[in-house]
Amino acid sequence: MDADLFRRLLRHHAASAVVITAAGAPPAGFTATSFTSVSLDPPLVSFSLSRTASTWRTVERARTVAVHVLGHEHEHIARTFATSGIDRFAAGVAWEPGLDGVPLLHGVPTRLVCRVTERIAAGDHTIVLATPVAGQHADDELAAPLVYHAGRYGTLHHGRNR
Repeated sequence: MDADLFRRLLRHHAASAVVITAAGAPPAGFTATSFTSVSLDPPLVSFSLSRTASTWRTVERARTVAVHVLGHEHEHIARTFATSGIDRFAAGVAWEPGLDGVPLLHGVPTRLVCRVTERIAAGDHTIVLATPVAGQHADDELAAPLVYHAGRYGTLHHGRNR
């Protein structure tokens, strides 16, 4: 299958938008749609990153990463961390250093701090497996998440009745 067809097919897949950060000099962060839970026992999550990405060298060495699940009001954060050639942390995004210096973004609905357990080469990307060691979330479990679909950001709105 050629790359153009593959890319067009995958545009039909909607995915959650997250920002993944790692400590470094300078710190690294990028927007990802590849984040997923892998296992409950033991707790494991994963994401993938191109080995040609500007953030790869920092993520390759990181022991700890933070995953920030974005809400519908965070499109500007997703766009900032998807932009190449800028200092993403100087672009008006509030953050503070956490465990092992990993940048923790303020005001996101969900945040997981994870220890990297394994890196697996997969084509031109690397799949990173990590164990959550800390996390926090907003009280509203039905808060609208930021999703990425067909090259655009959007959201899901849940009804309040169950």
